[in-house]
Amino acid sequence: MLTLTIIIGVKILLLIKNDMKNIAIVLVFFTIFSSSPVYGHKLISHDDTHLDFDSALQIPDHKISWAIYEDLGPNEAKFYSFDAKHGDSFYASIVVPKIDGLENYSPTLVLMGKGISENHFTPFETQLGTEKFQYLGKFPGTEFYEPFGQVTYWERQEIRNEILVDGQYFIVVMDEKNQSGKYVLAIGTIEDFSGSDFFTVLPTAWFDTKLFVNDYFSIGILFFILITISSVLIFFIIKKRKIKQNISYDLR
Repeated sequence: MLTLTIIIGVKILLLIKNDMKNIAIVLVFFTIFSSSPVYGHKLISHDDTHLDFDSALQIPDHKISWAIYEDLGPNEAKFYSFDAKHGDSFYASIVVPKIDGLENYSPTLVLMGKGISENHFTPFETQLGTEKFQYLGKFPGTEFYEPFGQVTYWERQEIRNEILVDGQYFIVVMDEKNQSGKYVLAIGTIEDFSGSDFFTVLPTAWFDTKLFVNDYFSIGILFFILITISSVLIFFIIKKRKIKQNISYDLR
């Protein structure tokens, strides 16, 4: 049975060699990341309940480079909060995965806090200063390829501000066009990865990225490779044990 599994595995791997190349790239990246800094975002996981100010998703340190994967429904809003001090540089941006149906998708990005001088209109009541950032470029937008997750994105709007007043700030991403879609909210510019992330953060990030863009085929290939490798190892372990048993029997 194991021999048959190996033969079938080899044939299938030959048929999907292009995707194997992509998986190999990921493994190479894992190797590099285990010994040097990673130039990318750490993912912030969530339970999708941050739908108002009280339940806003807390961003631990706005200067660190974070990424948040989101699905947004029509006329829905997602809330995020962070603490900042006077003089801090603040960066945030939105990108949209290159998926059919999202070519013209562009949610609105809102920054709110006591240090914000503008008071742009929003559908929710607040006494905080409010500045809206909408995507004003052409659709579907500028593309960029993210090699670790092997995903192409369309760029949308970004914020580059200096914090003027100490305090709590809010980011709101909302739909104003009666659209539903997916987006990635990126926060901060400082990469903060360590060698231990090779075994924890990075594998989880790759898996979450594939789920986010509905790339179940790559996930299936990865599991198939792991099962095939395990089967080969088990086959040779069993074979080696049988050889040892035969040698022992002959010596008797």
